[in-house]
Amino acid sequence: MTLKQFNRIIELRTKIISMGTFLSGTIYSLVLLNEFSYTRFFLMMTAVLCVDMGTTGFNSYFDFKNGTDKASLNYEKDKVLVHEGVSPLLALLISLSLFMMAGVLGLILGYLTHFYLIIVGALCMAVGFIYTGGPYPISRTPFGELFAGGFLGPVLFLISFYVQSLTLTWMSVIVSFPLLLLVGMILTINNTCDKESDLEAGRKTLSIVLSEKANNKLIFIEFYGAYIYAIVLGFSPILPIYVSFTLSVALLFGHREFRKMKEEGFSLHTKGTSIGHVSKLFLFYVIAFCVGIILSLLF
Repeated sequence: MTLKQFNRIIELRTKIISMGTFLSGTIYSLVLLNEFSYTRFFLMMTAVLCVDMGTTGFNSYFDFKNGTDKASLNYEKDKVLVHEGVSPLLALLISLSLFMMAGVLGLILGYLTHFYLIIVGALCMAVGFIYTGGPYPISRTPFGELFAGGFLGPVLFLISFYVQSLTLTWMSVIVSFPLLLLVGMILTINNTCDKESDLEAGRKTLSIVLSEKANNKLIFIEFYGAYIYAIVLGFSPILPIYVSFTLSVALLFGHREFRKMKEEGFSLHTKGTSIGHVSKLFLFYVIAFCVGIILSLLF
């Protein structure tokens, strides 16, 4: 296996979601802090990457074994198990190794913070595995967006916030909600593009259960709802007013990107460009959110 094939198994480029949420939670914690722990920061960042890469590896393995990824219906060159004959067992071993590394890092973080963090971390890893693994994978049900959005959004945001602040606040819970919508939107678009292959594989994702019109409405609500919700919070004590300004600017760019994505449509053939568009929408939010927080700390 080459380094390029390894990268395609763990799909490093897709880690902007977990890293974006991690950075958002960490930077929001600075609102409460007078100091910052670089040790906990790098331990948490590495653990998050290991869990995310391991989960992606499990996803590649089980999608191949379950017949979801087939050469006849898959046009993604990055699926090396399908198109390049990479051993599925190798993908499984890589994923298990990454989860073991994350487990060790989680134990260290638990020692530095609180035992409860180990329990929550173990739960996140379990969800990461059963998302595509086991007899009843979550990704094959209409609840995939909820679980992925919940754990890669609010749960990861709150863990990242806690690792630095060593506390949780009701404000941090409220601030985390837009990430549920944005991560859910990414999964909704991904599943809408995969609708044809998912139907053949017997999956019942939310994109299959809903009509095309309902899917489009859901994507609209997830995108605009996340941005508008956070912009409104900036006019309350929960978020600095700077965040409202930076997110409003980001929404202008995001609106144009969203229109491009809608015009191109969602299918197996447009999946690459669709994921590119929606990744930008997520990045616009994260960058604007973090810049707004930093501006509030400086001024």
